[in-house]
Amino acid sequence: MTTSTVTTPRVPDGVLGALVDVLGGEHVLTSRTARFNRARVPAPFPVHRWRERVPDLVVLPGTAEEVAEVVRIANAHGVPIVPRDGGTGLTDGAVPERGGIVVDVKRMNEVKEIDLENRTCTVGTGISMLKLNEVLAGHGLIYPDNPASYPCSLVGGRIGTSGWSLIGARYGHTRDLVLSFELVLPTGRVIRVGDGGGRKVSKSSSGYQLKHLFMGHQGTLGIATEATLKLYPKPEAEFSPFWAFADFDSAHRCVQRLAHAGVATFAGAVLFDERKVEYLRRDDEAYIPQPADVRALVCAVAYGNEDEVRAGGTRLMRVARAAGARYLGDEISQGDWAARHDRYATPLHGRTRSGQVAPMSWHCEDAAVNWTELPAVRREWHAIVDRLRGRFDVFDDWGMFFYTSADTGVDYLTEIDVGIWEQELDDEAWAAWVAAKRDIAAVALRHGGSISACHGACREGEVDLVPLELGGGYDVMLDIKRALDPRGVMNPGKYGLDRAYGPSPAEPEGGV
Repeated sequence: MTTSTVTTPRVPDGVLGALVDVLGGEHVLTSRTARFNRARVPAPFPVHRWRERVPDLVVLPGTAEEVAEVVRIANAHGVPIVPRDGGTGLTDGAVPERGGIVVDVKRMNEVKEIDLENRTCTVGTGISMLKLNEVLAGHGLIYPDNPASYPCSLVGGRIGTSGWSLIGARYGHTRDLVLSFELVLPTGRVIRVGDGGGRKVSKSSSGYQLKHLFMGHQGTLGIATEATLKLYPKPEAEFSPFWAFADFDSAHRCVQRLAHAGVATFAGAVLFDERKVEYLRRDDEAYIPQPADVRALVCAVAYGNEDEVRAGGTRLMRVARAAGARYLGDEISQGDWAARHDRYATPLHGRTRSGQVAPMSWHCEDAAVNWTELPAVRREWHAIVDRLRGRFDVFDDWGMFFYTSADTGVDYLTEIDVGIWEQELDDEAWAAWVAAKRDIAAVALRHGGSISACHGACREGEVDLVPLELGGGYDVMLDIKRALDPRGVMNPGKYGLDRAYGPSPAEPEGGV
């Protein structure tokens, strides 16, 4: 495959003109730059293979009606459609596997309603949490969906991934915070799904709970265009202590005691292992360096009214001290927690096994794992990456962290971060990385966990084990996909759902 050829987009005659008629020429993009930019996500992949997953067209609709018309045109001609929100996903949900049309929703970013009495807001799905909360701040309210990618991830993408929130133990995660949303199905039909009949209702026992069917579908079942969200009072106070430990096991015991402390304002707790602490020390652009004797870290976070946070904070400090924790002080604690959003896709501090500093990209594997299984999963995951590094000098182990998924500590988002020197990857190293991801997913399943707690599992490697995790439920996924997307046009190639239609369709001829 040459790197200089850029051909005419691979869409049937008439599609381009029909899209221009609906959207106007300025919102139908065919340039190389526009197309390549919308094929990229933070998750690494071999740069020399970038051009294999580039869309043929990019459209920027401004309304749900325009999205529906675009989908109808694509469906009628059998052209793949790939929804793209912020493009911050780490499992290629927004990457076009079969070319086609990328539907970029960023123009649909308006705040349509703020209901102060019922504490809801209705927004276009192209708005980010940062921009939304800037508007809500004037009303003393927040939308507390708080991913690491908070400044740049969009509401629609959070729905498509069923995203995980850093403060979810206090307020819930995306699935809990979205009351209802409007969705354009793969045929162009527009529906609204939610927790109840009205868009602002949080509970219904009538019929199937369809909202959750369309949460985390990675763009394979439609395009969300509008959402109604729960709002909360902006917290008066925040408490975010960091504690140091001399070993991982002590920190592991402490983090569960904090989760079990019964503090009403508790928003979450996180545990960093020694390899993560080692990485933090050298990433001085985004982190507050930790003292040299720290081998593991635990952080707890509390939000709420000032008097409640003060009382809850006192209890958390007492629990931590009883577990052998050493408080690192206000400067480190406040600085580290404030930097939590700076940690997304910024690291460049890779080290090869030979010690060379390299401009590495960040990738993570994230599972949901019960607290009792964390030590074993940690050992096995690090061993997998160690073997990978022993074979190829383009990977670096950036450590692991473990974050409460709920206020009870029942399970933890368990993440290993791996630096990848993309520019030096070749097909052999990439194949080894894919195999390592498959092994990492297998460990999570063997210990009773899920493959992913946050980002999804539709990349090469871990996606192979999704049928194993879901069992008979995966066959139901295939049935649903075939029923709602009879032509298989909506984000084909994800989650192995192409098998709903029999043998995989032939790749289109031509290059990009």
